[in-house]
Amino acid sequence: MPTCYRHPDRPTRISCVRCGRPICPECMNSASVGFQCPEEIADARRTVRTPRRTTGMRVAGRRWGTVTLVLIAINVAVAVATAVSALLAGGNPVRSFASPLTGELLTAPVLVDQGEWWRVVTSAFTHASLVHLALNMLALLLFGSELERMLGKGRYLTVYLVSALGGAASLQLFGSYVGGVVGASGAIYGLLGAFGVVLVRQKQDLRGLLTLLAINLVISLLPGVSLLGHLGGLVAGAATAAVLLWARRRTALAAAGVAALVAVLLLLTFGGIR
Repeated sequence: MPTCYRHPDRPTRISCVRCGRPICPECMNSASVGFQCPEEIADARRTVRTPRRTTGMRVAGRRWGTVTLVLIAINVAVAVATAVSALLAGGNPVRSFASPLTGELLTAPVLVDQGEWWRVVTSAFTHASLVHLALNMLALLLFGSELERMLGKGRYLTVYLVSALGGAASLQLFGSYVGGVVGASGAIYGLLGAFGVVLVRQKQDLRGLLTLLAINLVISLLPGVSLLGHLGGLVAGAATAAVLLWARRRTALAAAGVAALVAVLLLLTFGGIR
């Protein structure tokens, strides 16, 4: 059994949620999820500034996470653009964002194989309708903000982007060759997979998360929903989080592990393997 890093004579099964060091009850500091060690608390206090005045954006950033809010803003901006495009094309953007612009942003294996690589990126920030956008952004706000606090901005953004790539790789290998797909769901499922890895690392109860995943996977079987994109994102997100948490503070090791994972996903997506 591991022992507390500050008190070697005290065995413990609890570790710091940020750095992973074993900590005993005396060294535990309650966090939003799990516990943090004294060093992490001290580092956080040293970097905290007390501004004389604050703004609504700063308050929102502290509450929901800066990266999460930026990701939501990008998705909403793209949705507005596709809605305007739909309106100009004579469509009803309240019901559907289907438009000429959406056609330029979606991804399909046949188009990616023709060299239109940017669709892997743009499709992850494009949505089919207002309901599609609202559901994904609500999930991103709830789960993303919590995971951003647990992992930190850099690692959280890494999980999100690699998860989106994982969803694209799955579609490229197994999806309909000519079928177009849009949505941030692959990246969001990746966040759920990463959440599960964090909970396993902290030895916490997984039943609530597994129930949520089961419900969402059943929903993914409905017509018009990309099960393959969801599964690809889920696996990629869990794998990325596992690498980052395993490496802990060894930045070079974490970077090498993530780079290897990204290289595999890029090969699966653009290597013409299908």
